[in-house]
Amino acid sequence: MNYEEALSWIHSIARFGMNQGLERIVRLMNDLGDPHKKLNFLHIGGTNGKGSTAAFAASVLEAAGYRVGLYTSPYLEQFTNRMSINGLDIPKERLVELTARIRPLVDKIAADPAYGQPTEFEVVTAIAFTYFAEESPDLVVLEVGLGGRLDATNVISPSVTAITTISLEHTQVLGDTVEKIAGEKAGIIKEGSTVVTQAAGGALSVFEDVCSRKNVPLYRLGREFKIEKLSGDLNGQTFHYGGIFRSFLNLRIPLLGDYQVNNAALALASMELLEKRGFVLPEEAVRAGLAKTKWPGRLEIMHRSPLVVIDGAHNSEAFQSLCNALQNTFSYRRLILVLGILADKAIDNILEQILPLADALVITMPSSPRAADPNVLKTMAGKMMSGPVFVKENIPEAVNLAISMARSPDLVLIAGSLYVISDARLFLKSSSSPLTVG
Repeated sequence: MNYEEALSWIHSIARFGMNQGLERIVRLMNDLGDPHKKLNFLHIGGTNGKGSTAAFAASVLEAAGYRVGLYTSPYLEQFTNRMSINGLDIPKERLVELTARIRPLVDKIAADPAYGQPTEFEVVTAIAFTYFAEESPDLVVLEVGLGGRLDATNVISPSVTAITTISLEHTQVLGDTVEKIAGEKAGIIKEGSTVVTQAAGGALSVFEDVCSRKNVPLYRLGREFKIEKLSGDLNGQTFHYGGIFRSFLNLRIPLLGDYQVNNAALALASMELLEKRGFVLPEEAVRAGLAKTKWPGRLEIMHRSPLVVIDGAHNSEAFQSLCNALQNTFSYRRLILVLGILADKAIDNILEQILPLADALVITMPSSPRAADPNVLKTMAGKMMSGPVFVKENIPEAVNLAISMARSPDLVLIAGSLYVISDARLFLKSSSSPLTVG
């Protein structure tokens, strides 16, 4: 088995679809010797901001001298991005070896009618847990895949649990209200852990109730820990942090968007609680770790003149944050938007938010069987905006068209599905791109 064959087998499992439940991952972990039980975890759930929060936390821990595993999804450029240690992806040959080792166990479980076929995410999670257990990092920062209660990552017992914002997503699976979705995501709250959250409203009430019943300490953004944003520009943001036990003045992060300050604060609160578990995080490590955090694809500036930005907004809440950033962070003459969306998203709501800000629109097609029909989107968009609307299903062609229309005062924004962002980012970094990225 080589790398391409390993990926082909992993991705082939997707044809069996999604099947919620923990019984298959528990069995697979048991067959592998329960590698997850050898690890310490910071478990991060929520709707939006999980990856950014994980990146802040991992960067601070690494700056403090720890070996840090990071497990996130989906990947932006290549599959190995999903699992890394101190910023280095799992080596391809190691992924191949682990896949070959795990495949017979997966096939055995799939043949047992009491379990059925493990899902792709369960298999990838099993590979990640095995890899981390054999590499023995000091801590694994672990992002939830979907929901929480029945997510494959929920076989762990974390040291600290962090929960980001909660909004409507995957309603056909998680529930049709914020409270129901919060109830599913609250499934990662375990007795013996400690919880930090930036959730608000009805979702926060759900977490407060669950933590009370399980006798788990809960720390909330805006109450037990707070932030004060000071300034921001296209190079980053500065803020004060008033924490649970510690406070820091004039912290700097390179990521754009007001919501990233909240994500950084959530990571810092998690770090404070990890200190109670024996981790030592000097102030200089906190500052350095935040300042060098990287999380590509989120309000990422790919070119300065004309300004070209990519953003992985893919649901209504994320588009609301994106629209706020367009109005508060960037200055431009015209907005030329490249947009590709998956069909299972709240398309009407997304278009109603972003199209009033766009002067021209290029609709493209994510590299996914779940992609929304670009011609259907064109019809919808034509009723919502007065500017020109184009369709270029090929993502590089869509990016080229948008850039060809732009002049230095304009902003070219590429947004929507991470499938679009990934392909656009690779193209913009390639020699065939019309721009020199920088």
